[in-house]
Parts: sequence; C-alpha cells; structure tokens
Amino acid sequence: MTLSLRSRLTALAVGAVAVAVLGVALTSWLLVRGKLNRDFDDRLQSAARVASATTSPADAITVLLEDRGRGPRRGPSTLIVQFVDRTGQIRGASGGPTFPVSARAAQVAAGMMPRVTEEVVISDDPYRVLTVARQGGAAQVAMDAEEVENTLAELGLWHGIVGLVGVALAAVAGWLIARTALRPVDALTAAAEDVARTQDLSAGITVSGTDEIARLGSAFNAMLAALGTSRDAQRRLAQDAGHELRTPLTSLRNNVELLIHAAEHTRDLPPDDRARLLADLRAQTEELTTLIGELVDLSTGDRSPEVEEPLDLADVVGPAVERARARAPKVRYVTEFAPAPVLARPVSLERAVLNLLDNAAKWSQDGGVVTARVSSDGWWARVDVDDEGPGIAEADVPHVFERFYRAAAAKSLPGSGLGLAIVAQVAAQHGGRAVAGPAPGGGARVSILLPLADVS
Repeated sequence: MTLSLRSRLTALAVGAVAVAVLGVALTSWLLVRGKLNRDFDDRLQSAARVASATTSPADAITVLLEDRGRGPRRGPSTLIVQFVDRTGQIRGASGGPTFPVSARAAQVAAGMMPRVTEEVVISDDPYRVLTVARQGGAAQVAMDAEEVENTLAELGLWHGIVGLVGVALAAVAGWLIARTALRPVDALTAAAEDVARTQDLSAGITVSGTDEIARLGSAFNAMLAALGTSRDAQRRLAQDAGHELRTPLTSLRNNVELLIHAAEHTRDLPPDDRARLLADLRAQTEELTTLIGELVDLSTGDRSPEVEEPLDLADVVGPAVERARARAPKVRYVTEFAPAPVLARPVSLERAVLNLLDNAAKWSQDGGVVTARVSSDGWWARVDVDDEGPGIAEADVPHVFERFYRAAAAKSLPGSGLGLAIVAQVAAQHGGRAVAGPAPGGGARVSILLPLADVS
C-alpha cells in the first residue's frame, strides 16, 4: 500500500520526534541512574568507614543510626553490618540477617584486596554490599538498593508516558503542518485535474510567495501558457494549411478529372492541350510537395533533434549557395565572406539560408545577380542576401515573415508563402532574428542575425 504524501510527511515528523524523545529520555534516565548510584555508593562507603572503625556490628549500627537521625527514618533491615575474620568466618552481624561471605569478600578479609562491592539478595530484597578491610578481618556493610531501583523504574515509567504524549502531539502537529504545507500542492493538483478534464489551458493557479511551492506554481502556469501558445499555433497552422492546400488540390483534381473524362469518352485531347495539362499536373504536384515539406518543417522545427555546434557562417552559406546555383542556373550568385563564428544547427540553418537564396532568385531576372554576404556587426553574425528585383513594398515589410503571406506582386510567382516564415523560425530558435528591407543597390535585402559565439 502506497501512503499519500501527507501521510508520509506526518510519519516522518512522528518518527523524528519519537527518535528525539527516545534519545532524550534514555540520556536523562542514564544520567539520573548514574547520579543515584553515585550518591548510594557514597553513603555506602561512608557507612563502611564508620563500621570498620567500631568494635562490633551493633556499635556500628548504633553510630550509623545516630548519624542519620536527622535524615529520613529507615528500618533496621535497610542497613546490615557484618564482621568477618581473616578466615572468612562471620563473627557477628547487626541490623538484619547474616548473608553469605563470597570468595572475593574472603580475599578482602585475608588482606589480599582492599575492598570489593557486590550485589546480593537478602530476604528477597536487592542489597549492595561493600566489604572493606579492618583489623582482624573485614567489615561488610549491606544497604537495601530497592529504593534506587524503584526510583529508576518510576522515572522510566514517567519518561515513557511523557514520550508517548510527545509523540501523539507530534503526530497531530505533523498532520496539521503537512496539511497546511501541502495546501498549495492540492490546489496545483486540482488545477491540473481541471485542465485534463476541460482541456482549458487558460486556467491557472494563484501564486503567492517565493518558496519552492510558489516556484512550482509559477512553473505550472508557465507550462500552461506555453502549451496554450503551442496549441494555438498548431491550430492556426492547420487552418492556414487547409486553406492553402485547397487551391492546388482543386486545380489538381480538375485536371485529373479532365483526363479521366477524355479517356472515358475515348476522345484524345489535342497534343498541345494534353502536354499543357500534364505540365500543369507536374507543376501542381511539385507545388504540393514543396508546400507539404515546408509545413512539416514549420511543425517540427521547434522539436528538432539536431544538436548545436560551433561553426563559421561561411561554412553553412557556401554549400547553400552551391545548391541554389543548381536550382536557378540563370541567376548569377556572388559571395562575400568574413569570419562570423556562431553556435548553430548546421542543417536547419543551411535550409533557412537556402530559402533566402531561392526567394532572391525568384525575384531576379535572367542574368540577375544575387549577393550572399557573411559578416559580423557588434554582437551579431549576419547573413545578408541581396537581389536586383523590384524590392519589397513598404506595406509588405511587416508581414513578409508571416506564414502563407504573399504580397500582391508575388501572386503570379511560384511559392507557398512559407519559405521566409521558416527563416524567421530558424533564426528565433538560434536566439536571433530575421529582418527584411531594401538593398543598398536596389532590390531587396533579407538577413539572418545570430549571436556571435565566443571563439575563446
């Protein structure tokens, strides 16, 4: 069974308090036991010194009881004095019954040891016996240790009761603290469940403070905003794609139906009409292929698995120019390269540069010149592509990088209106931007600006 986070936090709090209480209680009990035993041993040694200086056990008991007269009253059975000769034989006892002389006590009586402390049981009660040497043998003093043991047992009981109460209070406090601390998490969970149920990405949670829970809430709201933006972009892309695909598909279907109609009625089209129709089909198929490829590039560009690597922009622009020459052999390409180190994805960046070159070639006359220039400007590395076409109308400049946007002058030219949108997307993915405007020598200039890389 898996416990909830609240239960686990409560259990952790209870466990921590229980360990702390156990440690404190055990330490306290050990300290008190040590103090009680030291005090008991001090009294026992004091009594043994008195007994060893007297002539008989009875005299020793009398002196000891007189010395303790001002203290708490004790019955005679709590203190027993016993004398032993050098052979280990008992020569007299007072205060209670005699008790056996152990081998170690006999060694003290024989002068082999100065003293020895032992635990014995006398009349079913625990006693502590101190044997000390005296003239002619040894004196043994036995004191009832039951009081010390009872005190320690009572102290242990109270420690246990207080510890249990402390653990119980810790459980309640831990549960209350966990509930309070996890209230923002509950709100976050409810918001996530609500989003999953309603698909409403505009919902969010109220964030207050700057702690970890607040940061989690802010991250959740940022995630919802990013998902909402992504879904809106996908919706717009799907709507725009459906609109743009409708025209070439309709034309393609009409041409195919015309061919089918001619075949069904066993009528051959005139050679010129048939050639023109097949050429239209090929052009429409190529247009659809290009459009679908660009749509795929736009839809997957943000999730490109390509890894960024350090390179010089000329290493990307050069191959792109060679590909553009093969596509538009009637246009002359001129390159001007200067060092411009960047951190980039070479494949996607080359595709973006190729789109710039294709766009420039589309607006150029046969024999026209397209200039591809690589340079650095302050903090930026630049790719500038200039053509000798009619340029970009001032009203069209703000829209040239929008998806499917085509200026009025471009309606008769091939293209899907996605090439420059891909350029802008690739530039943004690299932390840069795409700009368009007039070229210094006439025509249009479209540029990609990327952050310069640190060559050191």
